[in-house]
Amino acid sequence: MIKRKYFGTDGVRGLANAFPMTPDIALKLGAAAGRHFRKDQKQHRVVIGKDTRRSSYMFENALTAGFTSTGMDVYLLGPVPTPAVGVLTRSMRADVGVMISASHNSYLDNGIKFFGPEGFKLSDKVELEIEKLLDDEIEYAASQNIGMAKRIDDALGRYMEFAKSAFPRKKLLNGLKVVVDCANGAAYKAAPIVLWELGAEVISIGVNPDGYNINKDCGSTHPQNAAKAVLEHNADVGICLDGDADRLILIDNKGNIADGDQLMGLIASQWSSKGNLANNTLVATVMSNMGLERYLNTLDIKLLRTNVGDRYVVEAMRKFGYNLGGEQSGHIVMTDYATTGDGLMAALQFLNALVESKCTSSELIKVFEPMPQLLRNVRLNNSESLDNLKVKESIKAGENAFGDIGRILIRKSGTEPLLRVMGECEDPKLLKAVIGNIVETVDAIN
Repeated sequence: MIKRKYFGTDGVRGLANAFPMTPDIALKLGAAAGRHFRKDQKQHRVVIGKDTRRSSYMFENALTAGFTSTGMDVYLLGPVPTPAVGVLTRSMRADVGVMISASHNSYLDNGIKFFGPEGFKLSDKVELEIEKLLDDEIEYAASQNIGMAKRIDDALGRYMEFAKSAFPRKKLLNGLKVVVDCANGAAYKAAPIVLWELGAEVISIGVNPDGYNINKDCGSTHPQNAAKAVLEHNADVGICLDGDADRLILIDNKGNIADGDQLMGLIASQWSSKGNLANNTLVATVMSNMGLERYLNTLDIKLLRTNVGDRYVVEAMRKFGYNLGGEQSGHIVMTDYATTGDGLMAALQFLNALVESKCTSSELIKVFEPMPQLLRNVRLNNSESLDNLKVKESIKAGENAFGDIGRILIRKSGTEPLLRVMGECEDPKLLKAVIGNIVETVDAIN
């Protein structure tokens, strides 16, 4: 595998004003991407969206300078969800789209995600080509060919109308009380408006971004406040988005939290029963719970697992013609509607099912019993830990102990110097012992 200097599992990401997320690298990144996509003298354009963290404005300006320096015209969308960039890249006939966001991370971090002309995230191959240009001498446009920059005032409105297309025509959410937590992020305007326009009574939280509070004790990574609000307001359901609104965690009417696996299981079963699930297959990552896989087996629905990262889910979906995929963390990808994970559109799928079922959200959302799962993160001081004989022996011993009633998954983080040790087993005590032994072995040789 070729080691990548700038790009990780989901674009370029890191601490703002520290390598690789510095303004000078963002400028060069824009210029390199502009040079890659502008292959002739015809008009070429890029759309740039951002979330609400303070540093997003800095990176927006740097990227704009980089793209215009190579002759690309820049269309600035302002604060919009990540899926809006995928949608508008395609609908505005842009050559490339950019989202400035570190997703569910704190305001201290930021990231840059790229989308190709069809609205899908770039492949590893294209990212490597951009990396090569980034470290070479950039060829700038002639003075008379410098690109222009323009703000698009109706970008959010365009996305909101598109998002509503995921909800059946002539249906409404009348009578439903919905809590929506927008994580003080990119969907702080769009999500409450869309839900209200479709007829719901909306209780909004996490809708007062100040540049610092994105994802802070709110949103999909901290759903406790939304759960509390659901109970306080006697709401029918809670919707928790993350900072860039490409993932979703649901809260049922009893305040219980449901992850992406439960929602994928529900949508897959409903689409399959209606003949709408392409090849009767769901695409998920290796992190999805074994309980989901067993549930799907009872419905004769296939589960295809990919590496961690929604981009790998989408790549498999495109390669094999599947239309539903996602991650346990809440990325739900429905390629009949969108090109990337869309928390709001996934929520509308659930709300449609809730309206149709005439039951409570607590009755609807828990479609399978999760197998006990344990994830431990070990800080890596030694990059060769997985090659150590003792570590290999501890993993093998754990697999033997689990047999057919569990599994072990170990992988290096794509964004941090961490080893992620995950296990699932029907026996919680055995699970804790096996994962604990592997973690202790890695720590000992670190």
